[in-house]
Amino acid sequence: MIEPLGVTRNSLVTSLGAIVYYSPTGEPWVDPDQASQSLENRPTLVFLHGFGGGSSAYEWSKVYPAFAPDYRVLAPDLLGWGRSDHPERNYTPQDYVQVIKEFLSQTCPTPPTVIASSLVAAIAVRTAIEYPELFAGLILSTPTGLSDFGEDYRSNFFAQLVSVPILDRIIYTTGIANSAGIMNFLEKRQFAQSSRIYPEIIDAYLASATQPQAEYAALSFVRGDLCFDLAQFMPQLTIPTAILWGEYAQFTPPAIGRRLAALNPTAIKAFLEIKDVGLTPHLELPGVTIGVLRKFLVLLQNMAR
Repeated sequence: MIEPLGVTRNSLVTSLGAIVYYSPTGEPWVDPDQASQSLENRPTLVFLHGFGGGSSAYEWSKVYPAFAPDYRVLAPDLLGWGRSDHPERNYTPQDYVQVIKEFLSQTCPTPPTVIASSLVAAIAVRTAIEYPELFAGLILSTPTGLSDFGEDYRSNFFAQLVSVPILDRIIYTTGIANSAGIMNFLEKRQFAQSSRIYPEIIDAYLASATQPQAEYAALSFVRGDLCFDLAQFMPQLTIPTAILWGEYAQFTPPAIGRRLAALNPTAIKAFLEIKDVGLTPHLELPGVTIGVLRKFLVLLQNMAR
């Protein structure tokens, strides 16, 4: 929860709670004397972070400012994460379909290109299937329902352990919402090279993980309440889509991504494997990710003509 230079913080109310979102609307990205006029005429990019201990819009913060000179950029903390509301509830994929739908409806007068990560990228696919009119395009970083092609994430030992009441809160406090837990998650789950993890990243994840009631969304994720088989939905997608995939994405190797992409070659316009990165190339190698996103944006824009 550390914002880049020139980023302003905004909020909106959804039917499930208030959402905080960030946008590069200050200097050096926008001339303050022409801010509203210059932003009105730009296409919109919406960046959606994935789920995990301490996730927030910070996940994309090393990437989205690069697009501020040419696009209107929005990056929300999704419900239950970051500075957004943390309702006491068991979260479901449909909750986030609803929140994403309301966020896009309220903030985007014209359909944006949505750029999303991991499980939220899979949920973005479901949202685009239900509400295609809200999307101009999709760029997905390692989209996975974590139970793809019949694999049941909830059958693993840790997911079952975290499903035990009281014990789940102890595990969250001692194993997730502290510096050691965050570092372990980043090393084992997100990064291919631990040398690329620096203190600011840990601080940002820890600040999100220790927000009041942050455990509700995080434990819903760890228990597997938010997981589903993306393979059942991918053939229904009609929005032009490009996919990037980290070579060393844990639990979801590129072979899974290629199988998912092959289910809908009409909508999936590109698939690119990025070498030597894990689940979040946008945080591990942001410069490379920016280049890939620019390439995909040109591709999707040319398809729309």
